[in-house]
Amino acid sequence: MLKDYQELLERGFAVLNEVYFNNELPPIVVSIMSSPKTNGHFTIGKVWRVENERMNEINVSAQHLDRPAENVMSTMCHEMVHYYCQIHGLHEVSQNGRYHNKIFKREAEKRGLVIGYAKYIGYSVTEPSEEFKNIIKSYGLEKPIELNRDGEIPVPIGVKGGNGNGDGNTTAKKKSSTRKYVCPACGASFRATRDINVLHEDCNNVKFVKVEL
Repeated sequence: MLKDYQELLERGFAVLNEVYFNNELPPIVVSIMSSPKTNGHFTIGKVWRVENERMNEINVSAQHLDRPAENVMSTMCHEMVHYYCQIHGLHEVSQNGRYHNKIFKREAEKRGLVIGYAKYIGYSVTEPSEEFKNIIKSYGLEKPIELNRDGEIPVPIGVKGGNGNGDGNTTAKKKSSTRKYVCPACGASFRATRDINVLHEDCNNVKFVKVEL
């Protein structure tokens, strides 16, 4: 299952490299790892060794794979812009890579992305333009399956284990009635006792995302 998604992301990198970067970006390791506070990241250092070659990494968050394919690919393209800027010596970020400046906005918007401003991370809020969506669709970059790392789901109280006749019966922890919501832009969080929809004004009305406790 994860292999299919990995192949989709690697193909997405190749397509976006051709369409928006003139195939200038060297091969890179694409990973899917837990990263609940952000949609993805690019490693400045060459953290992977592949045979005798060192490579950078683009990570796509396992907790945010359930977005539409064009949004997942816009995250990929966002990180590819960072890669492009590193190669060309463009200083697109500050504050230890957290704050995205107008250089990043300029380079990202050249590549079909719509960039919004958020107080603590600058011009980082990323959405796909209609042009970008059409590119994703025309190349058939569709999600092979619905896949997302939601976290553990507590076992209901009274579920029996063992041989199915009551042997090995365990009492599971009662599921909490509270929900935790995290801003995917800045990482701010809060808890609520019911499902709600909240926008973070400080981050240009980014929607808070519910995460498992």
